[in-house]
Amino acid sequence: MFNNHKHLIDISEYSDSELMTILTTAKAFSQVNERAIKKVPTLKGKTIVNMFNEPSTRTRSSFELAEKRLSADTLNFGGSSTSTVKGESLIDTVMTLDAYKIDCIVVRDRHAGAPYIVSQASPAVVIDAGDGKHGHPTQALLDLYSIWERKGSFDGLKVGVVGDIGHSRVCGSLIPALKIMGAEVTVVAPGTLMPPAPEVLGADHIAYNLDDVLPDLDVVYMLRIQRERLEGAPFPSLREYHQLFGLTKARERLMKPDAIICHPGPINRGVEFDSYMPDHPERSVIIDQVYAGICVRMAALYLLLGGADNGLAS
Repeated sequence: MFNNHKHLIDISEYSDSELMTILTTAKAFSQVNERAIKKVPTLKGKTIVNMFNEPSTRTRSSFELAEKRLSADTLNFGGSSTSTVKGESLIDTVMTLDAYKIDCIVVRDRHAGAPYIVSQASPAVVIDAGDGKHGHPTQALLDLYSIWERKGSFDGLKVGVVGDIGHSRVCGSLIPALKIMGAEVTVVAPGTLMPPAPEVLGADHIAYNLDDVLPDLDVVYMLRIQRERLEGAPFPSLREYHQLFGLTKARERLMKPDAIICHPGPINRGVEFDSYMPDHPERSVIIDQVYAGICVRMAALYLLLGGADNGLAS
């Protein structure tokens, strides 16, 4: 176990020093991922189940790679192959998996709270890989890692989270994580994409105009417009949203010279960005975030599953 933590479900339960331990461990695993042979025996003999009951590309693939590079045995489970499609309850499914004597369950589910339910029904370590609109802690960790790599510190860092705030599981973990690390957070969106009570997110500032806050931001974190989760028509058109809240080459003139750009992916070009900004050679860390996903997930698995007892790498 990682200090007093058995699971990674609610990132707000972690302290700044614990989050920094994950980041520094991820940094060590970054060196492993640069080797010709990208594998260590750290979790050899451990069995990890990836229970993805919701579609995912980046999160699922990076967890699978992280597990394989730690030499764990893995089982991919979920989607149309799961017995829940046939009417089996989530708890019954978990009890069936536990009969295999597994060590960890990575849970992705469209229902908020599913990872917590799994943790109550299983003795295994549980990692939340995204649940409904609630949270996505390993995404927040890779975001922290990417920002830390570029900026070196979080103290006093001004971060703007822009876009579909009300439907974002990313916000549920990223904003608390940034606050724990000492950053100042502003959420920016049209009123129709804010939650009913945006103050509950814990951000320092709430803004409804991107141009007003852009000059003060050190990090501009653009959220994906989740068209699959939108109810009704929260804005007249994607084109209008892009004009008012899209990060474009024209808006770059408002940014600090050293401000960086983040995005959880996948990108909607022509909506959150134009075709220029996400590929910006100095500002964009979006591809760095993808790589960071492997490193921080290796770190989380290593720390939660007792890999420290076997050494980091050899």
